[in-house]
Amino acid sequence: MNFLDLLMMSINNLRRRKLRTFLTVLGVIIGTASIVVMMSLGMGLQKSMYEQAEQSGGLTSMTVSIKQGDDNAKKAKNKPQYITDEVIAQLGKIAHVKSATPVLQVSGILYQGKKQAEVRLTGMKQDALQAQNLPVGWGTLPGEKTSGGSNEDALQLLPGNMVIASFHGKNESYGDMWGMDSQGAESPEKMWKADNVFFSLEQEAQSSTSGGAGGSSAGEGADSGNSEDASHSNSAASAMASGNTAKKSYVEISGVLKGKTTDWTSYGNEVYCDLDDLLHFLKAQIKNGVIPGQPKTKAGAAYPFLAYSSVKIKVDDPKMVETVMSQVKEKGYEVTSNMEYINSSRKQSAMIQGVLGAIGAVSLLVAAIGIANTMMMSIYERTKEIGVIKVLGCGLRTIRQMFLTEAAFIGLLGGAAGIMLSYAMSLVINQVAKGASASMGISGNISYIPVWLSFVAVVFAMAIGMVAGYFPAVRAMKLSPLAAINN
Repeated sequence: MNFLDLLMMSINNLRRRKLRTFLTVLGVIIGTASIVVMMSLGMGLQKSMYEQAEQSGGLTSMTVSIKQGDDNAKKAKNKPQYITDEVIAQLGKIAHVKSATPVLQVSGILYQGKKQAEVRLTGMKQDALQAQNLPVGWGTLPGEKTSGGSNEDALQLLPGNMVIASFHGKNESYGDMWGMDSQGAESPEKMWKADNVFFSLEQEAQSSTSGGAGGSSAGEGADSGNSEDASHSNSAASAMASGNTAKKSYVEISGVLKGKTTDWTSYGNEVYCDLDDLLHFLKAQIKNGVIPGQPKTKAGAAYPFLAYSSVKIKVDDPKMVETVMSQVKEKGYEVTSNMEYINSSRKQSAMIQGVLGAIGAVSLLVAAIGIANTMMMSIYERTKEIGVIKVLGCGLRTIRQMFLTEAAFIGLLGGAAGIMLSYAMSLVINQVAKGASASMGISGNISYIPVWLSFVAVVFAMAIGMVAGYFPAVRAMKLSPLAAINN
């Protein structure tokens, strides 16, 4: 008896008890769909994690900044206080460092009509901006000048998708400019094009152009150059409330990063620009003063070097990221990398997948018990048939294969149908959770089923069926032919 004969005989035997076969297959369908959907949630989280890492420079990038600490640590001779061109050149010579590019951040205020928003400009080299893999929703990267513009000398800015929602008046809260209605959430391009946009530096930077006293010392300058988002926002807000008029300059919005104003993204509140254009803009704004965030002497004079906010480092091999990070930390710098985020998130994702997979496996275990019960009942009903085929010379191995084939076929049907149900459930989950996942910063789909998981699930369902049908098959082999015929 060849395999085709066994297969046809198994199908015919299953068709004898259609309802029982259907209920058994239904159990496998539910079990397979449960475990696949549960695992897809963990895989969706992992996929979203990798997408967010790619949006912020990929797995081979790291950010180097001045280590924050107490004043004694900052003034220690072995602790670096500034990131200069010389420091960047030294970091670029470290083994496996592909590139080291400076980042300069300047705080200020954007104006559109009667509204304004506190922002922080992030200036980077053009090649570094391209390497960031920033998802531009419309327009182009800043610095890519196009002919025919209204003002080709204007500083080009690339704001995040959430920046426009932070515009407000003195007596208004964030989002009051557009009311955060559905139209505004859907069309940030329309909102940016509603009126011209202007930019002014923080009030403290404007006052420094007059050479007034009260400038920070060198150590304090390092602090301001590495301030957090909250400090730059409070400083700009105090400038707005001071009543002093700062110099406003027209800026051009070259594009907007992808996303609605209500979608949380890692780049949502950032405003990117070309570093060379930013320096040119700052020098034009502050001709004889100190660029905001730069260190100053006690007399308020500028230092003869440019202190950058941080450095973006690209490594040529993902396996060498941790090695390069260790070498940079030994030099006294603070280092953050997507690899650290990936490693911690990967452990969390693995734990989530394990827990969810175990919950789904319970359903598949119940289905396996159902298969074993179906096969055992089939043996009791076909005892005389088994005795007859034994008398006719059918081998024990063939009898075992016959029942294992039936069990495997049940697993195959249930697994295949379970995969189709899993894709349908995944689609529904993604559609229902689409808005909530975007607001929580989860990019992409919350449920993701890779192709390999589909094949593994079907094979696993077949294996479960064969394991569940093994002991009934052994029982069929051990039946006495004479006792079976006389049954």
